[in-house]
Amino acid sequence: MTKKLQFDVISDTVCPWCYVGKKRLDKALDEFGADKVDVMWRPYQLDPSVPPGGVERKAYMQRKFGRGDQAKAILANIVDAGKEEGIDFNFDGMAKYPNTMDSHRLIRWADSAGCQGRVVTLLFQRYFEQGADIGDHEVLVGVAEEAGMDTDLVANLLSKDADLELVQKEDHLARQMGISGVPTFIVENRFGISGAQDPAYILRMLRKAETAAEIEPPTAS
Repeated sequence: MTKKLQFDVISDTVCPWCYVGKKRLDKALDEFGADKVDVMWRPYQLDPSVPPGGVERKAYMQRKFGRGDQAKAILANIVDAGKEEGIDFNFDGMAKYPNTMDSHRLIRWADSAGCQGRVVTLLFQRYFEQGADIGDHEVLVGVAEEAGMDTDLVANLLSKDADLELVQKEDHLARQMGISGVPTFIVENRFGISGAQDPAYILRMLRKAETAAEIEPPTAS
C-alpha cells in the first residue's frame, strides 16, 4: 500500500479565510486524489484572550479593524472570495465572537471518529453562514451529532478539561514554528503554503511533495 502524503492544516474556526482555504483545498484534493492524502486539522487560536463565553462580535471587530473604509474593504474582499467558493458569509447574523478552544477540542476528537473534515466544515457553516455560537456546548454537540459522533461522549468530554492541555500545546508549537497567520498548510513536514491559495497552487505543492516522496531513498532499517 502506498504511503499517504501527510498534510497538516493549521487553522482557527473563526477565521473566514480558513473556510475559503478549506473549500479550495477540497477542490485540489478532488483532482489530486483525496485517498492519497492524510489531512490533519491542527489548532490555532487567533485570540486566546477571548473569554470562554465569547464577546459581542460587532464591538470586538470594530476595536480590531476600526469602522473606516479599510475595514469595509477587508470585509468585502472576504465576501467576494466566499461567493467564488459557494460560501454565503452572513457577518450581520453573527452576534458572538467565541473562544475557539472547545471547537478545537471537538475537531481533535473527530479525528478519532474518522470525521474530522466533516466536523471542520460544519463548524465553519454554523458560524459563518448560520451565525451560531460555536463556543456553546449545545452547538458543538449538535455538530458532533450531524457528523455521526457519539454525542453522549462528546458532551461528557466538553464538560471536563479533556485534551485541553494537548490542544494548547499544539497551538503553542505552531507559534514556535513561526506561524503567525492562518490558514497555513504543511505538506510532509517540509512544503509550506501560507494563506487561502488557489486550488491550482495547492495541487502543484501536492504533486511536488508526491514526486519528492517517490525519489527519496527508503529509510535504512
